[in-house]
Amino acid sequence: MDLSNAQWRKSSRSGASGGNCVEVADNLPGVVAVRDSKDPAGPVLAFPPAAWRSFVGFARRS
Repeated sequence: MDLSNAQWRKSSRSGASGGNCVEVADNLPGVVAVRDSKDPAGPVLAFPPAAWRSFVGFARRS
């Protein structure tokens, strides 16, 4: 998967101290990528956009 054009943004729920930060790139066609901001060269999880929307919707309700 080519992530060279990914535009990463931190989760609005990430703390200001730089601790537990998740970054999301949702500008890629057909995929939403998620990574740990403390390890930007590390592993990336990739989800179909519909699955990501479902996850976010569930998390907001919880």
